[in-house]
Amino acid sequence: MAIEIKAPQFPESVADGTVAAWHKKVGDKVTRDEVLADIETDKVVLEVVAPADGVLSQIIKVEGDTVLSLEVLAIFETGTASLAVPASATPEPTVLASAAPVVAASPDLAPSVRKAVAEHQLDASQIAGTGRGGRITKEDVNAHLAAPTASTPAVVEAPLSLAVGERVEKRVPMTRLRAKVAERLLQASQNTAMLTTFNEVNMKPIMEMRKAYGERFEKRHGVRLGFMSFFVKAAVEALKRFPAVNASIDGNDIVYHGYHDVGVAVSSDRGLVVPIVRDAERMNLAEIEKNILDYGKKAKEGKLGLEDITGGTFTISNGGVFGSLMSTPLLNPPQTAILGMHKIQERPMAVNGQVVILPMMYLALSYDHRLIDGKEAVSFLVTIKDLIEDPALLLLDL
Repeated sequence: MAIEIKAPQFPESVADGTVAAWHKKVGDKVTRDEVLADIETDKVVLEVVAPADGVLSQIIKVEGDTVLSLEVLAIFETGTASLAVPASATPEPTVLASAAPVVAASPDLAPSVRKAVAEHQLDASQIAGTGRGGRITKEDVNAHLAAPTASTPAVVEAPLSLAVGERVEKRVPMTRLRAKVAERLLQASQNTAMLTTFNEVNMKPIMEMRKAYGERFEKRHGVRLGFMSFFVKAAVEALKRFPAVNASIDGNDIVYHGYHDVGVAVSSDRGLVVPIVRDAERMNLAEIEKNILDYGKKAKEGKLGLEDITGGTFTISNGGVFGSLMSTPLLNPPQTAILGMHKIQERPMAVNGQVVILPMMYLALSYDHRLIDGKEAVSFLVTIKDLIEDPALLLLDL
């Protein structure tokens, strides 16, 4: 029986998507829930899976095509019997005879990649794949052509001529995620009155607490005690004291949120994503750590869902994991503030008239001055500093 394979149901905030890759070609037998294709939106990559055991009989939307919510992508025949590929299906590229040896393209290749490999008489096994699961993308093929090695077939003389000298250029389209990030960053810089205030925090008390109780904490809760959970808890407490920092601007209205959904920026292969720790005010340190760990794994595997990254009332970004000593984080509209954490570095500090070496971290709070006054922003950041430097205040709710 023929079944239409459709794009996922996109939320209202996502207008359309792009077919990023087909993992199966026409005529392939697949099993239920096996991934057929990836649909890239401006937020996440969504997987389209087989509804049952059967055969992919026709591909309607090829790689690179724009698709709308629930638009038909392909035709699928249920059952395990082998089917002939219909004439209307996407044809396999014809490989021209050549003196150069060509290794058959892997069935895991997307149609456009398979075509490029055949046209240039390439050995797919010699191309380094940077896609998910090591799959070869069209950009990988272009990079292989632009930087040939001694083992590259002689038939690619045209691409070779482009790579002569040291002024090679490569033009590739932005991914939808990168384009959306660029759009939102430009929006933040043009449509907000953004200012940044800085402070520094002594990390020694938190580090000593982790050293004293970290092992017992991990045995009890099954997750390591990190720094981020302390900052999330401190941020929530500060947001309770300064509600405007947890608010957003909607036209001429101020929307005060009675909950604290804290976005934690994490890096992925596709770029920066911000999964949301929802109702963080109801969580203890262990629950926050488990949420962050789970989101980190999902980000690395490309399995974050739209519900994981939609919303948020406040954001925390940790550039310190990459070695950043100080930076100015940009707002994540419509939020009105973002906290930037940085690298922990030992510095000489004056304590009670004595010079002491302490592990210090610079903190940065960027805020929308249209809603948040400077005094309020500084007080908010000082509150976080005080809670981190004396974690007993945080844990005892003082």
